[in-house]
Amino acid sequence: MAVDFTIPEDAKEVRARVRAWVQDVCIPAEGRLEAGEPLDDVVSDLRSQARAKGLWLPFVPEEHGGMGLGPLANALVQMELGSCHLASLSMNSQAPDDATILTLLAYGTDFQKEKFLKPLLNGEKRICYSMTEKAAGADATGMQTRAEKDGKGNYVLNGEKWYSSGANVADIAVVMAKTNPEAPRHNQFSTFLVELPNPGYQIVRHIPIMKEHTDIEVEMGATHCEVIIDNLLVPEENLLGGEGQGFAMGQHRLAYGRLRHGMHNIAMAQRALDIATARVIERTTFGKGLEERQGVQFMLAECASQLYISRLMLLHIAYKAENGLDIRQENGIAKVFLAHMVHKVVDTAIQLLGSLGYSHDTPLAGWYTDVRSQRLVDGPDEVHRWMTGKSVIRAFKRDGTTAAAAGGDLL
Repeated sequence: MAVDFTIPEDAKEVRARVRAWVQDVCIPAEGRLEAGEPLDDVVSDLRSQARAKGLWLPFVPEEHGGMGLGPLANALVQMELGSCHLASLSMNSQAPDDATILTLLAYGTDFQKEKFLKPLLNGEKRICYSMTEKAAGADATGMQTRAEKDGKGNYVLNGEKWYSSGANVADIAVVMAKTNPEAPRHNQFSTFLVELPNPGYQIVRHIPIMKEHTDIEVEMGATHCEVIIDNLLVPEENLLGGEGQGFAMGQHRLAYGRLRHGMHNIAMAQRALDIATARVIERTTFGKGLEERQGVQFMLAECASQLYISRLMLLHIAYKAENGLDIRQENGIAKVFLAHMVHKVVDTAIQLLGSLGYSHDTPLAGWYTDVRSQRLVDGPDEVHRWMTGKSVIRAFKRDGTTAAAAGGDLL
């Protein structure tokens, strides 16, 4: 059978609709914020328009009010949405809500879906995910937050959380805590649904990071919070997925998050390359058009090559996901590659724009400090490379070749 990269017509159609929505409506709406229009008004208007166009929750099944897109179509959509923060918000596809919605769909009880999931799907509430801790870092099994039953139908949680993204705008928090220290390492943790605000869930501060967040980004929930959990009372009915299932559910959630980051990285890199190319075409230096200089053409060529490789990676992962195949190896490889790719492309775009790129008159400077986080979030490069390397060794021991761990099923 021939290798076929044809995108189904329905997927092309939805991509075209989303691309037009992002380019013609969402990106221009950034100017409304810059002009001082309140974020809530802009987002409310965009969401009303998006829903009227049938652009809502692309990754959620139709029976739950979403677009019901499969992995390929959703990947194509996310590769459009990532070029503008307002675009994801407009379609209720923003992080960290999206991956947590999928967790609730997969593991929530009927009660939990009615009480917690339904308002998320309707765009009435936001949710955050509190797993990371200072004491644990990349090793989630090192977390120290504890949850103990009080004998009255509740769990009592105590501990701290670190980098709880969007906690400041969340109405619900998903909190992971240790329930059984004596169980096998990956079965010690459980996950709880917490209604906010709650006196037991105290946001200490927005963690100061490399990127200087604007007031609008704080309102969007783009910041990361440090949280103290102090005698947080959670009803047993708010236990998500059963005791000891917290780590497994966390990996389920992070798997989608890693893919979404990669898709959005492609969108951001593409917009950065467009900005750079537009500037190159209009600029003249030393009596010659910048576009005519070979060194500049080489810089643009490298960016285009990186984007091409990145798209092929995600298309292959989407193909495997569509067919129910294991994507863990490819997902880990792509997560690392795409994080470096977006940094390279944005950095090149800044170089081509010169002092303009270094200013905040374009989005490039803000993106540059933001994308450095991509090599850390949802697992640092070193952890993913470690796991990828272990798979290479495992494949060779099993098959006498490393091909299965290096995309060998492509050929």
